[in-house]
Amino acid sequence: MLFKLFFLFTKIGLFTIGGGYAVIPLIEKDIVSRAWLTHHEFYELLAITESLPGVFATNIAALVGYKIGGIRGGIVAALGTIIAPFAIIVFIAMFLSRFQDNIYVIKAFKALRPVVVALVAAPCYMAIKVNKMGPKELLLPAAALILMCFFGVSPIWIVIAGCLGGIAYFELKK
Repeated sequence: MLFKLFFLFTKIGLFTIGGGYAVIPLIEKDIVSRAWLTHHEFYELLAITESLPGVFATNIAALVGYKIGGIRGGIVAALGTIIAPFAIIVFIAMFLSRFQDNIYVIKAFKALRPVVVALVAAPCYMAIKVNKMGPKELLLPAAALILMCFFGVSPIWIVIAGCLGGIAYFELKK
């Protein structure tokens, strides 16, 4: 199981362009299709990951690996996401300076932007679908987005307010 986790997350790290949220559909597809986690379990881990500091892809890999294989699984999955991108970055750093002004390299990176946007939008759609969220459930995320984009509220304050609101909600629910 540890080898499968390492290979899976190395593959994801190797072929994910855009990092961060772009890895979500790839991890979800592989983990859920192997029945290692359900959609609901995956999105619970995703919610936890979003509140953690650090590299998103490594954090989600570590949590998924931990859920599947304990501490060793978490370490192996996290290492899997780190090794391939690290090697690629070292390789690019060695040679990119020669090609950074090449028109084909510039066009290739520009062509990848819409793909990354789609990879980020897909898990948002799936989270809404899996959790059967309607307009009522989307009011708070929409309000947070509006506060950040149009009123310059720091995402830190949004996260703190969300944590305090969640604690208050569950305390009042008791």
